[in-house]
Amino acid sequence: MTEFDVVVLGGGSAAEGVWERLHGHTVAVVEADRVGGECPYVACMPSKAMLRSAEVRTLLRAAPALGAIRTSCDPGDGRSAYAAATARRDRISEHRDDRDMAGALERSGVALLRGHGRVAGPGVMTAGDTAIGFRDLVIATGSLSTTPPISGLDTVPTWTSDEALSSDILPASLAILGGGPVGCELAQVFADFGCAVVLLEAGPRLLGGEEPSISDGLRRTLQGDGVEVRLDTTVTEARATDGGAALVLEDGATVEAERVLLATGRRARIEGLGLETLGLHPGDALEVDDRCAVPGVEHLWAAGDVTGVAPFTHTARYQGSIIARNLMGDPARADYRALPRVVYTHPPVASAGITVAAASEQGLDVEVSSADLAETARSITEAADEPAAGCLVLVADRTRRVLVGAGAIGPGADAWIGVAALAIHARVPVEVVAEMIHPFPSFNEAYAAPLRDLATRLAPAREAVAR
Repeated sequence: MTEFDVVVLGGGSAAEGVWERLHGHTVAVVEADRVGGECPYVACMPSKAMLRSAEVRTLLRAAPALGAIRTSCDPGDGRSAYAAATARRDRISEHRDDRDMAGALERSGVALLRGHGRVAGPGVMTAGDTAIGFRDLVIATGSLSTTPPISGLDTVPTWTSDEALSSDILPASLAILGGGPVGCELAQVFADFGCAVVLLEAGPRLLGGEEPSISDGLRRTLQGDGVEVRLDTTVTEARATDGGAALVLEDGATVEAERVLLATGRRARIEGLGLETLGLHPGDALEVDDRCAVPGVEHLWAAGDVTGVAPFTHTARYQGSIIARNLMGDPARADYRALPRVVYTHPPVASAGITVAAASEQGLDVEVSSADLAETARSITEAADEPAAGCLVLVADRTRRVLVGAGAIGPGADAWIGVAALAIHARVPVEVVAEMIHPFPSFNEAYAAPLRDLATRLAPAREAVAR
């Protein structure tokens, strides 16, 4: 039996965060599917490629109003354009072939073992037909799409997001179940290429974990792109039809579509890993402490979606790096306070820290200030007719006089949310952040007024602390 210092079960983004930093250790990665995980092949990269193609298609329509051309520009047939976009998507995602990433992994000195990994007991696991030993084990098996418990759903044509981002089919109509990041991004992609999209969300708004004003802004954006958004909508039954599917709603109404896309969430991939041999019987996810170690079991770690902590690629890589630092003797601790969250629609939604609602649940005394993006000079130069729409919401802790949350929607928000993320991460006093000089004209200027407002309103608290 071959022995390794560290074995990583799963070869995705979390694994990369581990193995690329473990110098001087013998490391093996066990992967049953693709090295690189889902992000490069069926998730992040292909979805952002498709969103970019869809965005440019939208810009072509706006070209005359933007002064780029004198006459109207017909972006052409949506179906042929979609074929071109999926061809580009497949080039970017390496046609879902992991040979390059697998080769890079092995050239780094890491052993790659193909097959389903299962723990056989403390310090021992199997990878396919091979038994291997380890000192430390990292569980990085990711997550799986969930299927909502709807009667008859198994009788109608459905897609998971992975399947939608692997297919070159542009359906004439699409019903999307779930108004989270994945549902919203794919709704915009398909609508921009001419598909009739209905987005069904059981809750009262899209992106339920974000600020209401941000959610409302995204709803208006999607509706402007032709997406029919239905909130507070529960699907009770699915029926097969000649044209695809009929979804029966709680109020008795019916939504028909050629295909149904399931975007109602994901669950940790923890079944069949043999964790019971280590005395573990996890529920929805594998619990970790702030070192990303699994409590109660020595030398066991976990990173990525399997932990249930903020299911983003950057979270997985960050947790992997925390584990690697600990294994290298550096007692690192994970800090998610300023973890960015982005929905890459056009315009994007971006957030960091906590919302007003979350602050209230935590018992924090906060002040909130916001800005309308249309009040920045950049919004005038960026948009075709009306100033570019969007907003910024800042949440500050009165006691500590620091930002604890920020949310935004608007052009480039995924980049300029970094100002707030850094301030939250470094606990920079609001009055210091308010003194920043922003380039003109830029969307960063949206920070100026709400930060000055917060600095003024927090001044009494500052003076009380001084006394």
